[in-house]
Amino acid sequence: MYVKDMFFIFISLIVMIIGILVGVAFFVLLERKILGYIQDRKGPNKVLLLGVFQSFGDAIKLFVKENVKLYKLNYLFYFMSPMVGFFMVLMLAISIPFNENLFCMNLFLLYMMSCLSLGVYIIMMSGWSSNSMYAILGGVRSVAQSLSYEVSMFLIFFVMFFYVESFKLIDFLVYQSGILKFWYMNFMVCMMMFLSMVAELNRMPFDFIEGESELVSGFNIEYMSGSFTLIFLGEYMMIMVLGILFVLMNFGGNMMNLISILLVLMFMILVIWIRGCLPRMRYDNLMYFCWYYILSLVMLNLLMVFIFKYYLYLMY
Repeated sequence: MYVKDMFFIFISLIVMIIGILVGVAFFVLLERKILGYIQDRKGPNKVLLLGVFQSFGDAIKLFVKENVKLYKLNYLFYFMSPMVGFFMVLMLAISIPFNENLFCMNLFLLYMMSCLSLGVYIIMMSGWSSNSMYAILGGVRSVAQSLSYEVSMFLIFFVMFFYVESFKLIDFLVYQSGILKFWYMNFMVCMMMFLSMVAELNRMPFDFIEGESELVSGFNIEYMSGSFTLIFLGEYMMIMVLGILFVLMNFGGNMMNLISILLVLMFMILVIWIRGCLPRMRYDNLMYFCWYYILSLVMLNLLMVFIFKYYLYLMY
């Protein structure tokens, strides 16, 4: 019986990973289509049926490209960092409760914060091992940016988990099974969480580590072929994973529900829309925004939650 259970868990993980990778391919196609129409042009529309298989063609092209042996690289960290980043996102994805979780963690908050904190080390390791000043500068920017927004983002997670008084993510499904939803109970925290997740994803207007105008693609400038593909897959998988987390924590969305899937799709479209409409922020403006505004509002909300919980404790 034990061997049979392990076999079905293994098959479930393989199906989930393949589904995530196929979802990333169509998400890239969606982004290219939306950005095309925002910029008053057409996106991919030639490959097979209306360009639907464009992403698969790009993936094949990237994997079969020549991998040039560069000069004076730290090859161990250079090749290891894309793989570590890719598997880190997979480890975070397979732990998310869709309906009944395969790996239900009692301390999911600590696990999620650990996985998200590793992202900065991967970018820093990629930039340092590439032996390029552009890549190193992108890694340094990543460290400063992470120190700015991750403090407030983790405090936002603590505010959300204080609502349910549990570190288990699946409890959000239980507490929001009725009409009670956290997004309208504390709309300010919901919006701050969205901005922090956009900064975590290094997307516009917070993509300082990949500033093309001054860093020539940033920390991944020396990557090519399969290594670049793993970095690319990891970034877009993280958008889908954080979208699912956002819907679970603020809407109590069951991922077996069509409405919750549409909410995740809206999150992804909004991230693409922001990229097509907003310019990159100035670097010092991000620091002020994170340390002065976001952190102050999060501390205020944390104080309000403590007062509310203490008031309920005195009543009951």
